[in-house]
Amino acid sequence: MSLALIFSLAASGAVDSVRPSTGLVNNPEAVEEVTVLGRQLNLNGEAISASQGEVGPTEIGAWPLIRTGDLMEFVPGMVATQHSGSGKANQYFLRGFNLDHGTDFATFVDGMPVNLRTHGHGQGYTDLNFVIPETVERLRYRKGPYYADVGDFSSAGSASFVLAEKLSTGLAELSFGEQGYRRGVVADSLQSGSSDLLLAAEWQTYDGPWSDLSEDVNKINVLGKLSGDLAGGRTHLTFMGYDNSWNSPDQIPARAVVEGIIDAYGSLDTSLGGDTRRYSLSGGWTGAMAAGELSASAYAIDYDFNLWSNFTYGLENPNSGDQFQQRDARQIYGFDVSQQWQRENGTWQLGLQGRRDDIDRVGLYHTADRAILGKVREDRVLEDSLGLFAVNQTQWSDTLRSYLGLRYDHYDFDVDAGLAANSGQRSDGKSSLKASLAWQPWPVSEFYLSYGQGLHSNDARGTVIRTDPLTGEPVERVDPLVESRGSELGSRLFITDQLHATLALWQLHLDSELLFVGDAGNTEASRPSERQGVEAGIYWFASERISGELEVSYTEAGFRDTDPSGDEIPGAIPLVASAALNYSGDNGWFASLHLRHFGAYPLIEDGSVESAGSSLVNLRMGRDIQSWRLQLDLLNALDSRDHDVDYFYASRLPGEGVDGVEDIHYHIFEPRTLRASLRYRF
Repeated sequence: MSLALIFSLAASGAVDSVRPSTGLVNNPEAVEEVTVLGRQLNLNGEAISASQGEVGPTEIGAWPLIRTGDLMEFVPGMVATQHSGSGKANQYFLRGFNLDHGTDFATFVDGMPVNLRTHGHGQGYTDLNFVIPETVERLRYRKGPYYADVGDFSSAGSASFVLAEKLSTGLAELSFGEQGYRRGVVADSLQSGSSDLLLAAEWQTYDGPWSDLSEDVNKINVLGKLSGDLAGGRTHLTFMGYDNSWNSPDQIPARAVVEGIIDAYGSLDTSLGGDTRRYSLSGGWTGAMAAGELSASAYAIDYDFNLWSNFTYGLENPNSGDQFQQRDARQIYGFDVSQQWQRENGTWQLGLQGRRDDIDRVGLYHTADRAILGKVREDRVLEDSLGLFAVNQTQWSDTLRSYLGLRYDHYDFDVDAGLAANSGQRSDGKSSLKASLAWQPWPVSEFYLSYGQGLHSNDARGTVIRTDPLTGEPVERVDPLVESRGSELGSRLFITDQLHATLALWQLHLDSELLFVGDAGNTEASRPSERQGVEAGIYWFASERISGELEVSYTEAGFRDTDPSGDEIPGAIPLVASAALNYSGDNGWFASLHLRHFGAYPLIEDGSVESAGSSLVNLRMGRDIQSWRLQLDLLNALDSRDHDVDYFYASRLPGEGVDGVEDIHYHIFEPRTLRASLRYRF
């Protein structure tokens, strides 16, 4: 393998096992074969669409991150923002979806699902704060519903984070920044024979730039992963622990800033915030069995969440205010087993996946200063699912491959509601067809035609509800499972080791949209929708010192039915562009630049109110000197006052009428911030 294929990791994180040691490089006879990870990987002959790819430790370590959830922006076209405190899950946008905190995009960490169904804050809630970025070995993404091994929440796509089994060196790092930012990370791996033990811990505090509150973030993460050879295969056992608490600078109404009630970094309710914890134990084994390869994994997760929010201030409760608490306490158990057989001209795969969400309490409460004034609803939910899938991949000729998958998902919902009328049981199941053709007429290029049916589950409480717990009025139930259908025409060019490109034309139909509801602080089922778009990516590896990338996506999105309110989908971003440039020079110097832009997007169905869009630039530079690294991150380098996110809905400030005022509510970018890190490798 040529050195052009070996990533320069001077700008990477700790997971740099793809780099030979300096001694090996200086001794040509000792150079060992290494595995190429990340965007430089040639997926021609392997991928089934142009919308799948991989990000390796080089890219992950090179970009400056404002929050852990920004890791999702390595998925081309993905936007990760925040409209609340740092401890809360990010807000995600992709392919014309306002994914809220994860609906319609499935996320996994070491085989464990991250999306939380029937969650207290929103369906599919995806919080990545329990991940320590330095321990991520790779990110695999697949956009579109074309893959049979992924079920719920995957209409827009999926991402899988793979944690490293070992690090090439241990590390200890301290970071300091403006607004009270402090972070410490320590990670190392031990080896004994064929076994590896990875240990890591992270601690972070942050006050934020807000004029009338301190975020007072207090985040702690621990990780232990034991891997080794067992019974002719490879096994792992992983423990992850996460605990966090914070205060929230939520979105604010534009008129409050214009009228001088607060400034752009102010809050109308300074008692908002949250706390959460997550502990998990997972394990898996992969090896030869039954003339093929067997892969089996299982997990158990204990989770607790409290969030206090106030989006409408005095609209519903003029005297006590509209603050509310959302509560979620659950245990999650699941497994994933698949068997693959190699045949003369292709492979067969058969898999079974199961999951149980044992939700002890999912509740919504009216509060003031985080004290409960009344219970809106409090329920106990048991939600079970089974997914069975089969895949055939056939190599018809040297240039033509096919992928054919069939999946069936079955769900059981059991709701024990605080209001007896809203208790009940319900079941549903749906089958999904996935199919792709890949044609490689030349070694440097491959073309794809893909089709897939997908789904997302709805909140179990909505599937059995009969009565609005606030008004007592009858309520229409939602469908338990909502279908989607997508197709794509794409191409992938691997011109040389130094230049790659992808292009995709896609469309997606969804039977029911999930939209954010400002006065409830969550999502609700809405109208059927359709989206179509084009995505392009160019990845340039000029040398071992310089690399760059440019990704652009454009989407047209709208509701498919006829409604006087209009056919625009609120929060559907049409244009997203991202660019990055990385440099690794002599004497240990390194630098990177990352630009993200998204264009104006509609905030209401008739398109008469729009967000202005935003642009964000982050910079990093530093130097490696023997075992030490000094690194500087300049976040929001241009000091933009654009918005992370915008919404349009009614809220009521003191002195306003009983119907409140419809207004844009926004969360501003944090101002330009400098952070310094000192790392020691051992």
